[in-house]
Amino acid sequence: MTNTKPRALVLTGYGLNCDLETQYALTLAGFEAHRVHISELINPEVGKNSQELKDFQLLAFDGGFSWGDDHGAGVLLATRLKYKLKSDLEEFISAGKLIIGICNGFQAMVNMGLLPGFDGHYDSREVALLANDCGNFRDDWVKMRVNPESPCIFIRGIQFLELPIRHGEGKFFAPSGVLAKLQKNNQTTLFYTLPSGEPAQGHFPDNPNGSLLDIAGICDPSGRIFGLMPHPEAFHHFTQHPNWTLHKEIREREGRELETEEGAGLMIFKNAFEYLQEKN
Repeated sequence: MTNTKPRALVLTGYGLNCDLETQYALTLAGFEAHRVHISELINPEVGKNSQELKDFQLLAFDGGFSWGDDHGAGVLLATRLKYKLKSDLEEFISAGKLIIGICNGFQAMVNMGLLPGFDGHYDSREVALLANDCGNFRDDWVKMRVNPESPCIFIRGIQFLELPIRHGEGKFFAPSGVLAKLQKNNQTTLFYTLPSGEPAQGHFPDNPNGSLLDIAGICDPSGRIFGLMPHPEAFHHFTQHPNWTLHKEIREREGRELETEEGAGLMIFKNAFEYLQEKN
């Protein structure tokens, strides 16, 4: 094991707006996290601080509205990266490194074909994230359960999650055969639930977008590439939860102390950090 911190690359530029939060969450988890502009990543020689993908151990496609979601959410970001960094991304994945896509990042990843990554193919579009069934943008908090059989390293040790969402195109869709393959491989990692923890079964607003099978996130067969619509970087501290004062008061009246100040979303990034530390 080495004491060197794993390095994380957080994309920024052209409408991405969750880069600072994602960088901060990764830093809290132990990473040396850097925000790198898309143009500098594609053409490192023109940047002020030359950064190349091969110099990092984790790549974060963060949230926002890349290129204003022109032509569809994440489409232009996916197109630019797929045709400018195809070989770099293939080498990154072959080296056993990690990729996480959050919201717009998830949308870009499925457009590129990085997910679901069936049979080691990371350039075939098999699934889609479509406009929400409700017909409008959703800004809310959702409850989810984790698939305990999933190989996804990001959700190890987690059973349930509550995270914020903010998207207009988050409906997970795939043909029946692709859905069956995702389930067989346990690549379906996160599912929207009712407040009780029972499956949402498409019930709105618990399933906020009409995702098939209540899917909120998936991974590739290796478990090292992960995409989800909710925002874990937006819940790294307990005070970010809308009901934090109520939860604090309940604990105090019951004579219980606060176990941790961390928000539940931080565990996703800490799992990635621990995986890379173990690997090294």
